Amino acid sequence: MAAPEEPELSQAQTEKLLQFQDLTGLESMDQCRRTLEQHNWNIEAAVQDRLNEQEGVPSVFNPPPSRPLQVNTADHRVYSYIVSRPQPRGLLGWSYYLIMLPFRFTYYTLLDIFRFALRFIRPDPRGRVTDPVGDVVSFIHNFEEKYGRSHPVFYQGTYSQALNDAKRELRFLLVYLHGDDHQDTDEFCRSTLCTEEVITFLNTRMLFWACSTSKPEGYRVSQALRENTYPFLAMIMLKDRKMTVVGRLEGLIQPEDFINQLTFIMDANQTYLMSERLEREERNQTQVLRQQQDEAYLASLRADQEKERKKREEQEQRRQEEEKVRQSALAEERRRQTLEEEKERKSECLPPEPPADDPESVKIVFKLPNDTRVERRFLFSQSLTVIYDFLFSLKETPEKFQIVTNFPRRVLPCLPTEEQPNPPTLKETGLSRSEVLFVQDLTDD
Repeated sequence: MAAPEEPELSQAQTEKLLQFQDLTGLESMDQCRRTLEQHNWNIEAAVQDRLNEQEGVPSVFNPPPSRPLQVNTADHRVYSYIVSRPQPRGLLGWSYYLIMLPFRFTYYTLLDIFRFALRFIRPDPRGRVTDPVGDVVSFIHNFEEKYGRSHPVFYQGTYSQALNDAKRELRFLLVYLHGDDHQDTDEFCRSTLCTEEVITFLNTRMLFWACSTSKPEGYRVSQALRENTYPFLAMIMLKDRKMTVVGRLEGLIQPEDFINQLTFIMDANQTYLMSERLEREERNQTQVLRQQQDEAYLASLRADQEKERKKREEQEQRRQEEEKVRQSALAEERRRQTLEEEKERKSECLPPEPPADDPESVKIVFKLPNDTRVERRFLFSQSLTVIYDFLFSLKETPEKFQIVTNFPRRVLPCLPTEEQPNPPTLKETGLSRSEVLFVQDLTDD
């Protein structure tokens, strides 16, 4: 199913989008828009969140996955570089080494036995990870208190978040496990990790995640990566669609050697990242093409639907117009039929015409609007309503009319009104025994 069409941006939102792109340097307008929409178009909050991501703080809208990413540690092609402790030199050095060897062996043997026995009595508290972000932040705080604030940018999130970001951004992830009690830890942190050239190299080339193995989060990672000694670092990247350990550095390593070994590991695996980038670009292009096809299909579908809608509207309008004409014709037919029935009823109710020799009779000649003449006799005692009913009953007479005398011109009050509910008689009107009256058509009025 095609993705829903995104709503158009207002002018203010477009200006914020361009301003956010200028401030952050992001090339993808879609990513800029998603970030601003996540912050309800608050450009200050969006820019700050983006800067936090660049400094190693995970975005508040990028929570850790419900299931942490699995890291492949069984690849036989993993590059491993172990720095052994220097051997004693001279007679004095070997003498001291041989004297301390039994004591050192006894101490570490008893310590291991004690730890093994203690595990049955009281489980290791590091086995339960309750606040992984707090473990990382606590380590960074302790590190800065002991070694200063000049250090590589630590990723301020969980191990799973770091893996997820490295996978999403197709970047190398360097994991450092800090052994608090190891004899080489202090020297490595001061002489290697906090040097200017190492800081610059790590900040510009990869993500850097670190935690102490005394913390539950660090202990959990150490159980997964299975380090042999400290200091321990593992290089992880997306390889064959899996997050894979491609390099291990163990032991006290000097800055120049440290940079060289990391560079060697990155160069040896750069082709895998390039392949992943190309494959991702192909998937994105395919997705964009499919989206464009879906949008074209939707546009065509909407156009067809619009045509169909207009066609239905036109058909409905024609049907309504035809129905209106039909109803008008029916109404006109009913009106005509009612009028004819009324004319017949009026004709049947007319009093008989008096004879010509009746002294009370009045001969009236009516001139109709169609220039025809109609003649009839009435009695002086009859109301003007009788004259009106007679004319109304004729087929030639219009539907609405009034009766007018010529000299002097006046309209005869043939119909009852509020002022005169009983129209006058012919005699009261002042008509003579022979009259000519005109019928005036009022239908248009």
